[in-house]
Amino acid sequence: MLSDLTRERYELFAKLVRRKSKTGRWLILTHDNPDPDSIASAAGLAKILRRSFRRQVRVAYGGIIGRAENQEMVKQLGLRLSHIRRLDVRKYKHFALVDTQPGTGNNQLDGITPDLVFDHHPIRSATRKVPFADIRTDYGATVTMIAEYIAASGWDLTKKEATAFLYAVRSETQDFGREFSTADRLLFDELLPQADLRALARIQTPRLPLSYYQTLHEALERLQSVGKLVVSNLGSVDIPDMVPEIADLLLRMEGKTWSFCTGVHGDRLYVSLRTSNSRADAGRLIRRLLGRRGKGGGHGMMAGGWIQWEGTRSGTAEGLQKYLAHRLAKILKQNPDRLAPIRMKASRDETAAG
Repeated sequence: MLSDLTRERYELFAKLVRRKSKTGRWLILTHDNPDPDSIASAAGLAKILRRSFRRQVRVAYGGIIGRAENQEMVKQLGLRLSHIRRLDVRKYKHFALVDTQPGTGNNQLDGITPDLVFDHHPIRSATRKVPFADIRTDYGATVTMIAEYIAASGWDLTKKEATAFLYAVRSETQDFGREFSTADRLLFDELLPQADLRALARIQTPRLPLSYYQTLHEALERLQSVGKLVVSNLGSVDIPDMVPEIADLLLRMEGKTWSFCTGVHGDRLYVSLRTSNSRADAGRLIRRLLGRRGKGGGHGMMAGGWIQWEGTRSGTAEGLQKYLAHRLAKILKQNPDRLAPIRMKASRDETAAG
């Protein structure tokens, strides 16, 4: 169902696009290491600009499309994205950000004020200077907003697009297990009969490399806990996306309401924070945790960010991981000195052998 708010904002959006040069090329950027919501939202916005306004558009990302599910989504649905390193940004005149905002540190639009921003995270100060921004923090997924804009433009979704949007809503809201709106639910119900369920099944259950299980093993070996907080400080990770994936998994642990995972990729320490407390503000907490040296943000129940570990007082990535875990425990009013390893019980075979 198309809301009056979307109709009004679509008209403002359309006026701005029409004012821009018809020959100027558009670059749409996702957040770094894009997830399904960011990927599908970018593809949807590109469709509107191409079909409704006849603009030349490129969708790009920074970082890595790392999770096997996300790679399979791009492959199965034929989504076209370019890595920012392969592009000359000077050749583009107009810019848009989806599922991210200027000044967050998680996109590649440095030093450029975008023309358009679509996001469902809390608004940043730099976003207020953008000519057109639609920020809806009550939405569980940015793609829901983009779907409404597509409807307002008069276009229908193809089967592949419906599948991409459906998966984006499912993954972003964890099958409606965390923050979502009525609009997200209505979109899901509308898309389900249109989607390619076989392709969706392949996206959700891709083949996983051995490195995935090695990282999972490390995560379980390094578990620590105090009170209702569970922590896993990974070592080096091949893909930053493993950090939020482990954080999601740990939150399912019985008796825990907060999970925190960190992992090193290059010169950055990536962090992910999750909570089952619907009244929490994980985004604000992660910014407090990382301080001025890091970049972070998120929603009430999920947040993430990064900090360059070199040059910190901790001296090493491992030292910084330990410092952040202890600082988080303190913020959550737990005794950081009681943060202790979780010992896995030995298997029956090991017990018998012993």
